[in-house]
Amino acid sequence: MKKYIIACLFLGLLIGCSENTTRYRNPYLPNYNFSMTINLNLPLYSNLNSPMNALRVTDPSSGSTFIIMKFSATDFRAWDAYCPNQYPTSCSLMNVYQTTNARCSCEDYTYSLFNGIGTEEVEYTMRPFRVEILEPKLIRVYN
Repeated sequence: MKKYIIACLFLGLLIGCSENTTRYRNPYLPNYNFSMTINLNLPLYSNLNSPMNALRVTDPSSGSTFIIMKFSATDFRAWDAYCPNQYPTSCSLMNVYQTTNARCSCEDYTYSLFNGIGTEEVEYTMRPFRVEILEPKLIRVYN
């Protein structure tokens, strides 16, 4: 009887735990690996010294473009800068819009830089990148 109860509990856990990978598994955006270190002392990145300032950045070595925003001294968030609901083209690169949003140039879709979710009814959200704080003025963005 104990084995039956344990098996039922285990089965319940397996059924209850579902992956939410469709949110970031996007057929439009290629998944290239990159890693970029950003020195916040440089004038190019000075906007990131204040909270709620976003900046679009292109990694010169990989060509990956992302939007990064500082929320607090220990919280930065970075997102792929290409519109998640279309194949990358010259007009699908998003721009920072109204400080805390990103807007697609082609369709005018708007996405929140807080959570990457679109304000319109769209299928995919922005793809998040990882951010690591190496030192108080040195961060690393990577996927």
